Amino acid sequence: MVFQYIVRDCGLIYPYDKVCIVCEKPIALSADSNHRLHAEGTPAVQFADGFSIYAYHGVILPEWYGRLHPHQSQSKWVLKEQNAEVRRGLIQGIGYDRICQELAVTELDCWQEYTLLTIEFEDDFDQVGNAKPVYLLKMTCPSTGHIHALRVPPDVTSAKEAIRWVNWDIDPEEFSVQT
Repeated sequence: MVFQYIVRDCGLIYPYDKVCIVCEKPIALSADSNHRLHAEGTPAVQFADGFSIYAYHGVILPEWYGRLHPHQSQSKWVLKEQNAEVRRGLIQGIGYDRICQELAVTELDCWQEYTLLTIEFEDDFDQVGNAKPVYLLKMTCPSTGHIHALRVPPDVTSAKEAIRWVNWDIDPEEFSVQT
């Protein structure tokens, strides 16, 4: 009977050889459609005692980022954040579009309304110790002026090559109509 009450009323139970840790159920629990912890501007997990966990699509965020809605986040935080996973969450929340507009990015190549850009993160290195830049294809809609940006592989060398990669290897010259 006692075991039934524990299972029904307790959130988490961690049994070990000589000790058992029992945790109450959270009072709030939020997840995205892929069942990853997620909330915008509020805790994804909150307990009655005030302990909270902030997360953005499964990326655990420090409270100072998590308490703000992504629209309130500043692009410059991406450059200063040293934790790559947290930085990825910030980039996802802020969006490449806004980052391209607000940060000093390096323009590598242009073709029509497409621009190949790069942003270097000083603390992000590959296995050999070289800085890993992020490559973006910035696309500007000619009719609305809306800017959209997508991340592309770092081995692309031109805007046309990036467009080809985004469009499943279709050459941009083959597009029949551009709107």
